[in-house]
Amino acid sequence: MKKIFLVVMMLLCVTGLTAQQELSVPNGKTSIYGITSLPKDLQKGQKRGVAIISHGFNGTHHFGQDYFRTLNALGYQVYAFDFPCGSIHSRTDNNTMNMSIVDEKESLKAVVQFFRKQKEIDKHNIILIGESQGGLVSALAAAELKKQIHALILIYPALCIPDNWNNHYPTVASIPDTTRVWGVPLGKRFFLETRHIQPYETISAYKGPVLIVHGDKDNIVPLSYSEKSTEVYKNAALKVIPNAGHGFSPEQREVSNRYVHDFLVGIHSL
Repeated sequence: MKKIFLVVMMLLCVTGLTAQQELSVPNGKTSIYGITSLPKDLQKGQKRGVAIISHGFNGTHHFGQDYFRTLNALGYQVYAFDFPCGSIHSRTDNNTMNMSIVDEKESLKAVVQFFRKQKEIDKHNIILIGESQGGLVSALAAAELKKQIHALILIYPALCIPDNWNNHYPTVASIPDTTRVWGVPLGKRFFLETRHIQPYETISAYKGPVLIVHGDKDNIVPLSYSEKSTEVYKNAALKVIPNAGHGFSPEQREVSNRYVHDFLVGIHSL
């Protein structure tokens, strides 16, 4: 019986402050595909924090690479992965008919537990970063993991998903077997689950520091959802990027990276 908890499949690239590798994390009988990025010039045996990045609807691990350099420069190992069934491009499982926010939350929790078991990881310095739907998933996971998560960073988090779909499908009977969202087929289960998700009542269970970055021209997730979340969280800061929509330009990503950098530096200086 193999007990392989870490599979480094191949070296992808070494540029500047990052050394990126493919990394598979066990998840029940299967595994989760992702990319890990290590800080440069690590001392042998040196413990490090880890930042776990969750992509949005129909995204992949590629989103997380926007933040690798910033996080590596702060000494974090970074892991960005493909949710099972989270995208038609997922290298974990691309059957989006089985997409589920609940399953994504459990997958993220499995990733957290994996890193908590790694001897080189400082288990008191695990941060979650989530984009859009991955932001909702990260917020829900942090609410359950509580003190296991040192900090939470949400990039235009899609806390609107339950409202959107409960309004679109007001009754269970109105939910079809298949719904196409931006060309991506989703099964009925996705919408049945969202009927029972109450983001604001749930996410408040996380008491650690929270950074939210959102554009004021987001026409997918209204800024008001992030504004309301700052009233729910015990310790949250909202940074608004002018003229940014749902998805940042290269210049706006640089701004977002600065906010992430300053937030993490700030919480470590307390």
